[in-house]
This record gives sequence, structure tokens and C-alpha cells, in this order.
Amino acid sequence: MKRKSIFTVGLILLVFFVISFLTNILGALNPSIKQSFDLEFSSLGFMTLAFFSAYGIMSIPSGFLVEIYGEKKVMVSAFTLAAVGAFAFVIFPVFAVFLGSLFLIGTGMAMLQVAINPLLRVAGGKEHFAFNSVLGQFAFGLAGVGGPYLFAYLMSNRMGGDVVTDFLFGMVPGNMQWVSIYWVFGVIALIMTIIIALYRFPAVELEEHEKSGAWAVYRSLFRNRTVIAYFLGIFCYVGFEQGVSFWISQFLETYHGIDSNGRGAEAVGNYWGLLTIGCLLGLVMLRIIDSKKVLGLFTILAALSLALALFGSVEVALIAFPAVGFFSSVMYSVVFSLALNSFDAHHGSFAGILCAGIIGGAIAPFIVGGLSDLFNLRLGMLFNFLTLAYLFGISIWADPLVKNKIGL
Repeated sequence: MKRKSIFTVGLILLVFFVISFLTNILGALNPSIKQSFDLEFSSLGFMTLAFFSAYGIMSIPSGFLVEIYGEKKVMVSAFTLAAVGAFAFVIFPVFAVFLGSLFLIGTGMAMLQVAINPLLRVAGGKEHFAFNSVLGQFAFGLAGVGGPYLFAYLMSNRMGGDVVTDFLFGMVPGNMQWVSIYWVFGVIALIMTIIIALYRFPAVELEEHEKSGAWAVYRSLFRNRTVIAYFLGIFCYVGFEQGVSFWISQFLETYHGIDSNGRGAEAVGNYWGLLTIGCLLGLVMLRIIDSKKVLGLFTILAALSLALALFGSVEVALIAFPAVGFFSSVMYSVVFSLALNSFDAHHGSFAGILCAGIIGGAIAPFIVGGLSDLFNLRLGMLFNFLTLAYLFGISIWADPLVKNKIGL
């Protein structure tokens, strides 16, 4: 691979890292936000609704924007929106602005998700695309670990620490020190805007099946039951992922008295860490076992882990919640690949519809919050088993045209 290509792939992996860093921090912030704004559980659900609804709204339009303006301009616009959203909240730290900030950041992340995959295919070469995609997911997972641990570090120094944390805390209200993490987000997004604007990317020529089709193509796909079924699969997976990770810190504080700014935030980081490690195991298993069977097995083990986390002791919960992440690791990739392998045309348009299913991350935590207000958080989190049940169903009824290759 040429040096230019290596740098481009490295930059794209950095974008994966930043997307996750800005996305997967919400679970660690959850209890602090609840306390600062005096929210009910259902009101906390508006956070994920604001953030992930942007995926449902922007995923398909982003495909058109990429074709019209190109990946670079879309990426610069995406990071600019994220920076504006982050800085707006630290300047006006009220709940209404916070929701607007989350929507702007979510919009930027949705645009990036659509733009970077074609770039990765061209920069790294088609023959290396699968390998580089896994590297992207690995970078995504590392940031999921790093974000909560950085937050735990900041909050451990809130009584006076190093020069950087003292400066950050001096820029936010004294009773809302968690807001300082959004200064970090804003600076990172601004730096990425500058880097992307200055970097010269390779020209991307999409193959016909990768392009976003006309609206008529989308209408025909939406009338297809299989398309809707897999859209719901992505909806349920992201709903499950966020329906668990978003509430981990709050659950541990509510039922086990664990400090949400310390061990609680670290537990969220461990969830994403084991999800990353699980991807590596999943790669091996997909070489020796049919992907449908892997999906079914991991779904069952995720359900058992969640049950132990919800009803076990504090020691069990601290192990079982990250284990849920571990067994969730292959679900998204398997469902996405089963979906695309079930059609021989319009992959670009279908992929846009599947990405719109990420809006499940907005709905599921919101439902969990509403049920928690009616009953309690433990019973509210039982909703996550319904999303798992649907994913298990896919492992039974999926009938792709192309099956994953078993063996070397």
C-alpha cells in the first residue's frame, strides 16, 4: 500500500475513533445529567432520542450529499456541526440547548458514517476493504472505552487536579463539572474540521450498486418485506446496544450504590472494551461457523449475561454488563451482511435504509426510561429482551443469497 494510502486509511480510522468518542459517552454521563437537570428516567431518554433521531433523518439524505458535493465537503460540514453543537452547550448549559447540541452532534456523526466507507474502500483498496472495516470497528471500540475512562479521570480531579482539568472546570458552572467533557468534544471536532479541510483525499468513484439510487428506488425497497425486516433488525440491535449501555451507570448507582462518576463510568468503558474484543473472537468464529448460527449463539449468551447483570449481586453485575457488550459484538456486522447478501442490486440505497435503522438507539432507551418511571429501572430494562428476541429470530429466518465463507 502506498504511503499516501496508508495516511488516508489512518485518518479514516481516526474518524471512526472520534465518532465513537462523541457517541458512546452518554451512558457514563447519564447520572450526572439526571442530577444536574433534576430529570425523571423518561426525560433522560430524550437524550438518546435527540442524538440518534439524527441518524434516522440524515442517513439517506447524506448519501445524496456525498454524491453531489463529495466526501471531503460532507466530512468538513459534519465536524463543523459537531463543534458548533458542543460549544453551544458549554456556553449555554441548559437542558433545551443540550438536546439541540446532541441533535447537531448526531447529525454530524450520521453524515460521517455515510461518507467514510466509500473513502476507506478506495484508499485501502477493494481487496483490503473487509480487513480495514474491521480495523475501523476496532478503533470505534477503543474510543468507546476511552471516553468513559477520560470522563472518570476528569471527575476524579474535580476537587483540584492538574492544570488542564482545573482550567476546564473553571470554564463550566461549579455544580455541573461534567459539562467540561463537552469542551473536549468541541476542541476535538474543531481540530478534525481543520485536518479534513487541509487533507487531499483520493477521488472516489462509486460502483453502480454502491450509489444512492433515485427516490423511486427507495420507494420500491420500502415496499419489500425483507428490507423492512432487516431495517427492524438494525433498529433492534442499536436499540439493544444503547438500551443497555446508556443505563449501566445509572443502574449500578441506583441498585448497588456505585459512584457513577468513577466505577460506574468505568463499567460503561468496560462494556465497549469487551465489545471490541468480542469482534476479534467473532472474526474467528465466522471462519468456522455459519453467520446465522453465530448470531443465534451470541444472542442467547447476551440474554443470559443481561439477566445476570439485572438480578445478580454487585460483583456479578460489574462482570455481566461488560459481558453483554462482548456478546453483542458481532450482531451489527452479521445482520448488516445478511441484509446486503440477501439482495443482488441497489446495495447503496439499501445500506442507507439500514443506517437509518440506527434510530433504534433513540427509541429503545426512551422506552426503557418511560417504563422505569412507571415501575422501576430494573423492570424497565427488561424491554431489552424484546429487541434480543427479534435478533434471535433473524438467526432462524434469514435466507441470504450469499453465505459467509467458512474456512481459509
